[in-house]
Amino acid sequence: MALELDLWWLLLFPAFFALGWLAARVDMRSVLRQAKEVPAGFFRGLDALVEEDSGAAVKALAEVARQQPAVQELPLTLGKLYRKRGENDRAIRLHQRMLESTDLPAEQRDAVRFELAQDFRKAGLVDRAEEILLKLLNGNMGRSARRQLLDIYQQDRDWEKAIATAKELRNDAHSYQHEVAQYHCELAQGELYKSNYAEARRHVTEALAANRKCVRASLILGDIEFAECRLEEAIAAWQGIEKQNFEYLSMAAERLFDAYEKLGKPSEGIALLRGYQKTFPQLELTDLLYQKVATYEGEARALEAAREAVHARPSLNGVYRLIESQMDGLSPEGRADAEVIRALVSKHAQRLTVHRCKCCNFRSRAFFWHCPACGEWESFTPNRSEIH
Repeated sequence: MALELDLWWLLLFPAFFALGWLAARVDMRSVLRQAKEVPAGFFRGLDALVEEDSGAAVKALAEVARQQPAVQELPLTLGKLYRKRGENDRAIRLHQRMLESTDLPAEQRDAVRFELAQDFRKAGLVDRAEEILLKLLNGNMGRSARRQLLDIYQQDRDWEKAIATAKELRNDAHSYQHEVAQYHCELAQGELYKSNYAEARRHVTEALAANRKCVRASLILGDIEFAECRLEEAIAAWQGIEKQNFEYLSMAAERLFDAYEKLGKPSEGIALLRGYQKTFPQLELTDLLYQKVATYEGEARALEAAREAVHARPSLNGVYRLIESQMDGLSPEGRADAEVIRALVSKHAQRLTVHRCKCCNFRSRAFFWHCPACGEWESFTPNRSEIH
């Protein structure tokens, strides 16, 4: 009996192999037949895209679109390529022709309108883009339209509309709490410039309600208190940044010293700066501490402070201050040499010491709350670092 079963398996194994081979042949014939039906221009277009030759890709895909007018995805791809190449007029005309077609399926009409809105925006016709996007909010392109509108409102600095749109976009994947807090901070900053302290304070409260760790809101709150001569409250607001994100203390440091100085307590301000530098050596405080110590405690103590700072956090700016603080005690020849070294260090410090976006690595000597390159909020390093 066992022998018979073994024989059956020996007979069935080649049969299974043959069936698999036949199935593969059938599938391969189907694939080859379908591949022959795809226009050659499509493959030329794909090859050009792989080679990053958008000009050749546009030409090849335009040829395929003429040969296959029923395929709606091709004109959409072609329109995106036109837009990417800066040929906005061609992209607009293409998408407008698609919308005029009676053959365009209803479910694709919104997708074409969305592309047309992006064409108008890229061409600088933001009002026309916004008009189209607003009409898409209740359709299947609603979320994508809201994201585009949010970008437009940020670009136009229409912060009230940005807040409303961001709240509509909230979901489990993205809470938009950082963005909403920053929009309120923008409004608070504007009111502060106009000395509308009550309205500025209201927006700061809204910002902290959206994101209790919003450092910018605490900075502005301290500015409001300082402007209203509530110095103790200003100090409390700025010192609270240590619990939110200590790296931003360098942005509050001079404000804190000014408040202590106005209270007639400069020594307490200097002690606070020294404490921050000792506890958080990564903070960019060397210049500020040197200047304040030199003013109130003399050059000898300022030299000591600069030396401690350079040893704790070696930097070109620190070395510059260290050289400067010792020049008076040099001989004329030594002073001339030190001047050359100081000038060289200063030149390289200005060129190499920058703020950096943690998302796109954009570098700038100025600090931004909103990265001008990638558009991310709160992505800039508050303390400058040296490019290696």
